[in-house]
Parts: sequence; structure tokens; C-alpha cells
Amino acid sequence: MKACIMCGGTGTRLRPLTFKYPKPSIPIINIPSVLHLIEHLSREGFNEIIITLGYMGEHIEEQLGDGHIFGVHINYVYEKEKLGTAGGVKNAEKYLKNEPFIVVGGDHVLDLNLREMYRFHEANDAQVTLGLLSIDDPREFGIVDMDVSNRIHRFLEKPTAGQIFSNLASTGIYICTPSIFEWIPKNKKYDFAKDLFPSMLAANVKIHGILVRGKWTDVGSSAAYRQAQRWMLDELPGTTIEGNFTTRNARIRGPLSIGHNVSIGSNSSLVGPIAIGKNTTIGENVLIGPYSVIGQNCTIDNNAKIFSSSLFDNVNIGKDSNISGAVVADETIVGDNCYLENGTLIGHKVIVGNNCIIHSGVKVWPEIKIDPNSSIKETLINCDYDINCESS
Repeated sequence: MKACIMCGGTGTRLRPLTFKYPKPSIPIINIPSVLHLIEHLSREGFNEIIITLGYMGEHIEEQLGDGHIFGVHINYVYEKEKLGTAGGVKNAEKYLKNEPFIVVGGDHVLDLNLREMYRFHEANDAQVTLGLLSIDDPREFGIVDMDVSNRIHRFLEKPTAGQIFSNLASTGIYICTPSIFEWIPKNKKYDFAKDLFPSMLAANVKIHGILVRGKWTDVGSSAAYRQAQRWMLDELPGTTIEGNFTTRNARIRGPLSIGHNVSIGSNSSLVGPIAIGKNTTIGENVLIGPYSVIGQNCTIDNNAKIFSSSLFDNVNIGKDSNISGAVVADETIVGDNCYLENGTLIGHKVIVGNNCIIHSGVKVWPEIKIDPNSSIKETLINCDYDINCESS
């Protein structure tokens, strides 16, 4: 079975994290997000993978290669200009025109039964089948009106107050027949939700929906990213240690995933689920709480506290600092006695001076130096980088 993974977006809502990485490469428990998706697709029987690439696409291709080590075969299709979701899939038509295929977003994290969706589509005569979930607040999604026979009669993308006629939201997972390409113009920006589905419904073309069960999110915001990481950490089977591991009188309660050459100082306490990358050093009297992920080559100095946070590779946290519900990108240095509050996003190569407070929800653009004793209450922009963080 074939799957098309859309990886062309710029990930602006996840900035500053996506200045160094494309969104599908953002690490979840120290593995690129898209790799988790490919492994799930492989388990579900989708072993022919086509990936549509745009922003920083070479980074994704370099990480995944031809896919053979993941049990799949991957072909890549690059967009010379932005073509939208449907336009990007149209650009890969030569790989998809011979049989039904599934379309998923490169930022999707899920455990849904995709094979069941595919079989449902095969057993019916709709040109497209949408995976649907009931969502408490569907304003950031497309919502549908579906009848008892699974036929969709209305579709509305990102409804506002007064327009929410249903809480059945599209997951952005579609099973398509190749005839769908007749509806998508070539070399033109065209979206499934904004353009294709409304056009097909207006022409009375049959579109089906299927209610799916399980976990699903698109990692389009920091909150969704942290939620996806929690799901993955909850799936840790127990405590695993790869290679050398050194500890002196530390208190460790799993589950944990610990990479090669990790050391933990005396009287430190780790309470899982936690993942720690290779070559990371944790000092004395350090407290690391559940749902934390620490990348490789990191240093956590004495008396620091890490709670429900994600540190990428080569991050240094100074002594007596407190990191709570934050995401800190590569090669960032956080000084002594600093506080990073819940929801903060720190870009790569940032230097945070001693005795600083970064308030909740603040974003710090890459390569910014924050003076000691600062209290940062608003997002800090580096004008050497794009400032937009409100789009896709």
C-alpha cells in the first residue's frame, strides 16, 4: 500500500524551533517526528512512501534516506514553489496514479488504525475518505456534516463562533482514489480543505468520512508538540540503557530511555517517563521530573530542576536553574539560577545570562544573548531571521 507524506510547510507557528529544522524533523523523544510516523505507517502495511518536500527538504531526505532501514521504500518529490496540500500531492502524481493511497501530514503524531481506514475506502465508492475525530474545540480544523451512511454533505475549514455546526474534525488524513487528480490543477497552489473538498461537494461528488479512534495530533504548536511527546513517553516499555551508564547514589525510578555514555551525579533524582540522549552529563542534586526529554551532549549542572521540558542536543543548563514546561533548542546555554517558565520556546544558539527569568509563553529567536538579571516578558526577535510566526 502507498502513502504520501506532505512535508512542504515552513512550520511558522513552531518558530523559533523550525529555523534550524523543518517541522517534520523536530525531535520527539530524540527521534525526528516524521520517523515515528513512518514506523507507524510501516506497521500498518504502507511500505511504499512518497514524501513531498519544500522548506528544508534536503534535511528530511538526509535523515531518512531511501527508507530501507525502516522497512519501507521512499521516493521524494520537491516543490519548486508552494503548491498547497493538494497541489503538492498532484506534483507526486506519477508515483500515486495506479492504486488508492493514503495522505498524511509530515507533522502528524498518531496511533490510529490506518489499515482499517484504507479497507473502508476500498469497500465503498467515494473518491476520498476523510479520517474524522470528535474534538472539543475544532476551530483550528476543518469540520464536517456527515450522515449515517458516512457521506459528507458539508465541509468548513477553521470555523468561527456561530459556524461550528459539528465537532467532527478532519484529521488531515485522507484515503484517495487516483481519479482525485482530475480535480486538482497542475502547477497551481491548491488545498484539499480550502479548495478541493468544497469544489467536489458543490459538484455532488461523493466524499466519505470514517470515525477513527485513538491518539492523533498535528504538531503545529508548542502545546501540541509537548502533548505528542507525552504520548510517546507514555509508550516507553520500561527502563532501557544503551551502552555505558554511570551513577553515584542517584535515585532513579523509571520508565527511562538512557543513551550511551550518560552519567548522573550523586543525590540526583529522576522520575520517569524520561528520555536522555547519549553523552549527556547530569550533575549532583539534580531533580528531573516526568515527561522530560534531554538530548545528546547536554550538561545539567548541580542543583538544577527540569520538569516536563524538552532540551534538544548540546544544551547546557547552569546550576540552580529551573526549567518547567519549556522547549530549548540546540546549542543554547542557560546560566546559573535562571527560571524558564511554562510554555517558553528558546531557539538555537541562545545565551541566557545568570539570574534571568523567561516568563510563560515567551519565544526567544535564535542567536540572541540575554543579559544577566533580565526578566523577559515578551518575545525576543532576531531580525536576521523571519519574524512571521502566525501562518502554517
